[in-house]
Amino acid sequence: MKIAVVNDLKIALHALTHIVQGIPNVTLAWTALDGEEAVTKCAANKPDLILMDLIMPKMDGVEATRQIMRKTPCAILVVTATIEGNASRVFEALGAGALDAVETPRFEQSLDGAGGDRLRAKIEQIRRNQRLDMKPLSMPIVIKREPLETKSGMPIVLLGASTGGPQALATILRSFKQPINFSVVIVQHLDTAFVPGFRSWLSHETGFLVRAALPGDRAVAGCVSVASSDRHLQITSGGVFIETDIPTDALHKPSVDALMLSAASTKLFGVAALLTGMGRDGAAGLLALRKSGWATIAQDAATSVVWGMPGAAVQCLAAEQVLAIDQIGPAIQIALTRKPKPNHV
Repeated sequence: MKIAVVNDLKIALHALTHIVQGIPNVTLAWTALDGEEAVTKCAANKPDLILMDLIMPKMDGVEATRQIMRKTPCAILVVTATIEGNASRVFEALGAGALDAVETPRFEQSLDGAGGDRLRAKIEQIRRNQRLDMKPLSMPIVIKREPLETKSGMPIVLLGASTGGPQALATILRSFKQPINFSVVIVQHLDTAFVPGFRSWLSHETGFLVRAALPGDRAVAGCVSVASSDRHLQITSGGVFIETDIPTDALHKPSVDALMLSAASTKLFGVAALLTGMGRDGAAGLLALRKSGWATIAQDAATSVVWGMPGAAVQCLAAEQVLAIDQIGPAIQIALTRKPKPNHV
């Protein structure tokens, strides 16, 4: 795996390159001191992953991410010194195509500290996802939908996203006319340190009350709940949130699959959508929901930053509809107004 590092602070650049060079089977492709240099170097020597700073001279990390994803797409991990101060830029970069964000480890942390461990874990997670994307996905032949007569309670909307997810989620929520008579539950792949900022940003962008989905809390009509810990979020038949560490081998915690699979085993009903993102998290869960009577949607390739998760859902026949991001919100509201008939695919 080839990794490039972009940071205008030499001490941070030194710490990051030190970590990269200490990871087995990883080589340092190049370094850059600003976004403009990164765009040029990426075009000449495309790495497997770029560790991208946000605040830099000449061209910041958001614009560099935007240009790289347009000209020479590759995996980008935002590495920033402060969370609260850079929250809006972090979510801009994630909307432009960055995979995730993590705090810059201080130099004294780089060998054995938690900061360096978090960065190494993120790099390994991205590497595993890239390998997973190369494996074929098995295709089911028949889907039998469970009759909705067995379902009950308030409608639930489940949304799962990764790369490019913040902007996609904001687009969907903005399309809902408030007040809504259903509950929205979100799993967005994001470092847990950034989740409080993400909730605040999403609330500001959409006008919704966006809260943490805490164990023991209940999904409430008119409210948006976000998985906010490093454990899997699940939901019970009564709409109560619980957390678990199972499955322990999941690539992501929390995972979209864990939430959707739990909902599929209950008498809850509603609509689930799998949005832009790398990997396959959510495809199995969306398929289970479709089989249990839910309406299911996948974002299309044209409007996805990365068509990994929704593409996997389409491949395994988990999605009833494949739609552009600006069509998903209206489609959700239409689906909630009618009960689809049991069908076979």
